[in-house]
Amino acid sequence: MKRVLVVVLALAAAVVSGCGTGGRESIVDKDRLVIGVRSDLPSIGFRTQGGGFEGFDVDVARYIAGKLGKQVSFIPVLAADREKVLTSGPADMVLATYTISQDRKARVLFAGPYHISYQDILIRPDETIRNVRDLKGRRICEVKGANAAQRVVEERGVAAQVVPFDDYPTCVKALKNRQVDAVTTNDVILAGLAAQDGGGLRLANAQFNEQRTGVGLRKDDVEGCEAVNRAITDMYQDGTASRLLHKWFGKSGLNLNTIAVPQFEGCS
Repeated sequence: MKRVLVVVLALAAAVVSGCGTGGRESIVDKDRLVIGVRSDLPSIGFRTQGGGFEGFDVDVARYIAGKLGKQVSFIPVLAADREKVLTSGPADMVLATYTISQDRKARVLFAGPYHISYQDILIRPDETIRNVRDLKGRRICEVKGANAAQRVVEERGVAAQVVPFDDYPTCVKALKNRQVDAVTTNDVILAGLAAQDGGGLRLANAQFNEQRTGVGLRKDDVEGCEAVNRAITDMYQDGTASRLLHKWFGKSGLNLNTIAVPQFEGCS
């Protein structure tokens, strides 16, 4: 009878444990991590001709994986795929310009942020847009799965016309072809796009809406989130964050004078 009771209790403990973790391992328990990164953003996450990935987010992902003692493989994700690859797909983590917001936090757990930037506006050389209010009545690109254009309309109350496209390179083409008047998102993304294009596209230096870029994790992986936060803290304290920011954005004109550990969201 005692033997039967022990077996029953062991099975019950396994069920409870499975419920607590959603049936999937924490990232701290894995030998190899699958990390989703952008493949379409120069200086952030970009696919090379050899099929690899490079950029600031990619280097940060490698650093975090190294601190956790894990091997790593990368998969490409676009803005619209970030949540899906975490909740029902193969990714253990996502570092893909994933801005932390309240609605996203309802479905995804965020470690970090690992970088603080600001929303800005990418315009043609001959354009007169200087600030977010100048977007009134203008056509602005919206990348599917991103929220930057909607933040202009909803949070800033600017009556702009939002025009959807699949990704940022397509937005840049639309800007140059005068299908839209501006592209708005994180300043680091826009700086990378402008540098790659080389055609005189420029940032308006409007700097509005703080953008807190975090590491996306499964909602239940609190242990993994805490481990990632420790790695991000180390990244800032040992000088790696400053080195990577200057490596990828040192010639972009972005303000890199003050680089400090961001205030974390918390993992609960």
